[in-house]
Amino acid sequence: QVQLVESGGGLVQAGGSLRLSCAASGRTFINYSMGWFRQAPGKEREIVAAINSSGGSTYYADSVKGRFTISRGNAKNTVELQMNSLKPEDTAVYYCAADQTPGWGTSVREVDYGIWGQGTQVTVSS
Repeated sequence: QVQLVESGGGLVQAGGSLRLSCAASGRTFINYSMGWFRQAPGKEREIVAAINSSGGSTYYADSVKGRFTISRGNAKNTVELQMNSLKPEDTAVYYCAADQTPGWGTSVREVDYGIWGQGTQVTVSS
């Protein structure tokens, strides 16, 4: 069974940091883009960051540029999201996702992603 399992969420004060991890099992995602998405209450799910299969290309939403860093450990079949200088508006459920199609590009559209984790809650207090 193919699974993505997120961990590392929690409650943090504004200005603090958290590191989210996503562990894949059931198959390797070494040839696929991986992404982090988030959904805040009452809002649509949005992309936060994405990384291509080699790890050499990344994408960040404007709202997190300079604060978040996405990385992947292909040997471990993992992807991480380091979140610094957190703001209350970063509060959301964060989801890890894997692209449906192998390739070298960096997928940024939600429709490109076919495998999703269950999500982990990140709450930033002011």
